[in-house]
Amino acid sequence: MGIEKYRVHEVAKDFGLPTKTVTEILTKYVAAPKNHMQVLSDHELSVIFDYLTQHNQVANIQVIYADAYQEKAKEAPKAAPAAKPAAQQQPQQQARPAQQPARQGGQGGHGAPAAKPAAQQQPQQQAKPVQQPTTRVPQKKIVDTRKGGDVNLAKYDERLEDLGGERGARMQQKGGKEKFRNNQRRGNMTFSNKRRQDEAERMRKLQLEIAKKAPLKVQIPDEISVGELASRMKKTGAEVVKCLMKNGVMASLSQIIDFDTAAIIAEELGCKVEKEVVVTIEEKLIDDHADKPEDLVPRAPVVVVMGHVDHGKTSLLDAVRNTNVAAGEAGGITQHIGAYQVQINGKPITFLDTPGHEAFTSMRARGAMITDIAILMVAADDGIMPQTVESINHAKAANIPIIVAVNKIDKENANPDRVMQQLTEYGLVPEEWGGDTIVCRISAKKNIGIDNLLENLVLLAEVQELKANPNRAGQGTVIEARLDKGRGPVATLLVQNGTLKQGDIIIAGTAVGRVRTMTDYKGIRLTEAGPSVPVEIAGLSEAPTAGSPFFAVADERMARELVEQRKAEEKAKAAAPVQKVSLENLFDQIQAGERKELALIVKADVQGSVEAVKASLEKLSNDEVNVRVIHGGVGAINESDVMLAASSNAIIVGFNVRPDAAARDGAVRQNVDMRMYRVIYDCIDEIEAAMKGMLAPKYREVVLGHAEVRQTYKVSGVGTIAGCYVLDGKIVRACSVRVVRDGIVIHEGSLASLKRFKDDAKEVVQRFECGMTVEKFNDIKEGDIIEGFTMEEIPQ
Repeated sequence: MGIEKYRVHEVAKDFGLPTKTVTEILTKYVAAPKNHMQVLSDHELSVIFDYLTQHNQVANIQVIYADAYQEKAKEAPKAAPAAKPAAQQQPQQQARPAQQPARQGGQGGHGAPAAKPAAQQQPQQQAKPVQQPTTRVPQKKIVDTRKGGDVNLAKYDERLEDLGGERGARMQQKGGKEKFRNNQRRGNMTFSNKRRQDEAERMRKLQLEIAKKAPLKVQIPDEISVGELASRMKKTGAEVVKCLMKNGVMASLSQIIDFDTAAIIAEELGCKVEKEVVVTIEEKLIDDHADKPEDLVPRAPVVVVMGHVDHGKTSLLDAVRNTNVAAGEAGGITQHIGAYQVQINGKPITFLDTPGHEAFTSMRARGAMITDIAILMVAADDGIMPQTVESINHAKAANIPIIVAVNKIDKENANPDRVMQQLTEYGLVPEEWGGDTIVCRISAKKNIGIDNLLENLVLLAEVQELKANPNRAGQGTVIEARLDKGRGPVATLLVQNGTLKQGDIIIAGTAVGRVRTMTDYKGIRLTEAGPSVPVEIAGLSEAPTAGSPFFAVADERMARELVEQRKAEEKAKAAAPVQKVSLENLFDQIQAGERKELALIVKADVQGSVEAVKASLEKLSNDEVNVRVIHGGVGAINESDVMLAASSNAIIVGFNVRPDAAARDGAVRQNVDMRMYRVIYDCIDEIEAAMKGMLAPKYREVVLGHAEVRQTYKVSGVGTIAGCYVLDGKIVRACSVRVVRDGIVIHEGSLASLKRFKDDAKEVVQRFECGMTVEKFNDIKEGDIIEGFTMEEIPQ
């Protein structure tokens, strides 16, 4: 718009100066104008105004006041005309250059009026000091910087009137939404933003230089994805992948690489590598530091009583209890607690009750050295029995000393010497015979030799020098846990180290909670329990598993987090495929003590075979494994057989029968072992060999596919040709085949020929038709299923 242009000669005229003066100012401070008609920019105008302000200062302060009062009298009639609100106020706000000459001069363009309507008002702001509008702080003094008083003020008033009218009309057309912007402020911001950007750029360069000098430290865990490594090194994924390729590793961004590879790459890309140690919640929460020798104090021994059924374990415990527990104690609580403490010559001994025998096995499996001494009970009349041997092995595996108590010596047919003879066979040589096993002859019922046994216990405990540190958070093992109707989950704990206090937060397996109540074996309330003290506590979230270790911890929130984590792990483990029994792993499971019984499901073509097979297989039972046929039936193996086998962890044995499609899929899905036989002896030999661990199957059968006979043709000299449709898999030339009719195997042999139309075919796949002949077998009928299979060698 022409109205916005402000030329050199106009500025000179408005200030009453020769054009040459304005030209000289511009030449000196900005750049020489081409001619007097040149349109001036905001910056150039600003320079001119600054120059004139500084070179035309007023003589004294009185002049300012005199001028201001005169102007006030003149301006009264037109104090704040509504027609031009912003147009006239804007220059007045800015027309105070003389009060801040230093600042304007110092900042150059800062404070220059912007492009505008303000261009027409700038001369006025220099030429005509006006009173501040009523909306601002009143009575500000305005400095007059005019050189002469011959400025045509009326002309500016008219111009502003026109300008205000034009803008008003335009705003009405646009619906009054356009605001009259303060261009001056925007101009100021432009300059300050630019300076800020320059500063930021300079800082960034400086930081980059520092970063180049000091290599970036990168923390790398044991395993890291390529993308994560790139982001930690502040590099692009492409750079890292390229570097990996150079080192001969082909990896995508999502691939996981190990620490060594990541460290090499990071060093190549100029980073300093540090190994990131991942601290699990468990490590943070559970204090498992080793105790210093000076902190340890002697503790009571923990004794377990083991032995065969009916050899007097409970009687011995009763005898010890009656000897050492007040008469008022009938021992009802003790039976519940499963562990108790007795004083012998002023020294405490902790006994574990025998129901904990199974728990003892699971504890041994977890490596919890819960007991210090084992008492092995052997009846003098029975001698060493299978469970006695098992107990000896448990104690040896847990590496604890054994004291043998030969019980029932008061019986007539007692023969303690025979017992001692038998003990030597299991590596327990009595002291009397020059060995190091303490053997005590006792009668728990008649209370003979009990004191001698207890004295030997104390002696053995002293030799072991058992110690613990009571001045730390309690930890130990869960002996038994149950759900009490009134108190909720109740657990019997044996504190093994530290001191357990009432109110402690404890975590045991997947149970967490606060110790609400704590009682000893007599049912007396305790506030704290030191090492080797058995206590019964209430307050856990659930009943923990017997044998779980427990720890007193400080942070309840973290403890609950850890329990959630453990539960999630257990859930994942439960969802994982269960290892079912099969003939290959049967012996391993027997060895590991996992399998005491082999369950079988027998299916045969006729009832007579079912009976014969059942009888033959059940005769295979021995001391270690009991063979039990849980189901026998006639006909093909179906899905319900597979489901029964899966739920009872059994093996399916088939005689001259095949599984149907649903059963086959179910067996694969549920990991059930199915064995098919044609001869009864093969079946018996294989299962017997599996039980003895000698089974080494060299081949296994791989079913290739099934074809249904749709039509048969008799051809002289060839025999019966079966026109078949392949249902699933494929049929391969020269494979072995079975002809199955109604789930019963009619014939087993090999394929003589396989054709498609008139040509020989190598193989025919699913949903195609073919013709085939079976070697030496012509009794093929429509509806028969031909099953193709091959024998595959199992790598040893």
